[in-house]
Amino acid sequence: MAQAIVATEVLPGRSSSERLIPAVRRLMTESGWRLDGLAAVVVVYGPGSFTGVRVGVSAAKGLSEAGAVPLIAVSRLALLAASVDGGEQRVHAVLDAGRGEFYYGEYVGRRRVREVLMSAQDVMMAASGGLVVACESKVAEALAELRPKLVEEPLAGDALPFAVERVASGRFENAAALDANYLRRTDAEIFAKPAVPRAAR
Repeated sequence: MAQAIVATEVLPGRSSSERLIPAVRRLMTESGWRLDGLAAVVVVYGPGSFTGVRVGVSAAKGLSEAGAVPLIAVSRLALLAASVDGGEQRVHAVLDAGRGEFYYGEYVGRRRVREVLMSAQDVMMAASGGLVVACESKVAEALAELRPKLVEEPLAGDALPFAVERVASGRFENAAALDANYLRRTDAEIFAKPAVPRAAR
């Protein structure tokens, strides 16, 4: 199946939530496309910024529902792992998660083995002797002992091969059940006080 990126646009971070849907509408109009004529709506659903991921997933679910179009979600870690030719060997993709932690994904080809939140020490143990890939200098420096391959930050367009493969195999998401791929609970969830049972009030 032929693959080509027809149009692309990078939105400024702070205003992306307001500009996303208008930008999608404009690009589709310029390309002469209708929402209900798409094979699928694809979203990179994290891990990453809580707000950014939430906005992207919400927009994708809305477009999917509005056009009655199937939905496909692709992990940012999967895109990072796919940026290197690992063949059939294990590829360890690592992103900065802040607070001294890392988003870690283990892949063989495009098959996900696992994606978890890890400490630097755990990543060192899990990825020792393997092909490690990062797109942030901060991660490369922190894991220098693993000699990670530093690549460019994956872009949304890099999800195209994944999308084409998923459309061909008919593997789509349950749009109603899809949640962002945070790998970490939000601060609100971490610091929320447990609800007091009625009987104890």
